[in-house]
Amino acid sequence: MEKSDNRELVRRAKAGDEQAFTELVNLYSERIYNLALRILRRRDDAADVLQETFIKVLEKIHTFDGRADFFTWLYRIATNLSLMKLRRDRRTVLSDEDIEEKFDRPDTTTIHEWQARPLREMLSAEFRRHLDAAVDSLPEIYRSVFILRDLENLSIKESSKILGITETNVKVRLKRARMYLREKLAEYMNEVSKEEIP
Repeated sequence: MEKSDNRELVRRAKAGDEQAFTELVNLYSERIYNLALRILRRRDDAADVLQETFIKVLEKIHTFDGRADFFTWLYRIATNLSLMKLRRDRRTVLSDEDIEEKFDRPDTTTIHEWQARPLREMLSAEFRRHLDAAVDSLPEIYRSVFILRDLENLSIKESSKILGITETNVKVRLKRARMYLREKLAEYMNEVSKEEIP
């Protein structure tokens, strides 16, 4: 859909046009659900966030002033609701300080190499389970940046607006998240390599 059509839908929805609001829901539901699922890893929780997001949008659409893109505003609501659900469930394994302390000292951090592995192996169900577990163990501030940038393919600027942090913070958190995930996956790849040695 063209941005001008999008703006027109938002304008109509703000004016109380139920059909326009329904079209916005249909347009963005799949992306919001997938975002929530990537953050929360539970289908029921993602469905709850999807519903809560559009309830919040319905309640607050009159406050949307159009300075930001509607998509960015919507993603921010969904991301915040997902992160609040994570906090309530207390599912974060590591603390922010654990990641910061370890990966802010690159001179003392060993980054394992595993790029030589065949792509088909990296796409295996077992590898994906390890990747999902590694992403799940990231503290929420790093997980959200990683998901928005590397899984949702949003820009640094869009991620910054959605999360309400500076672009520099997005870059720093993304670097830490990638380094942590690379190390976690290297542990798995090293184990696989050992098992392959006769």
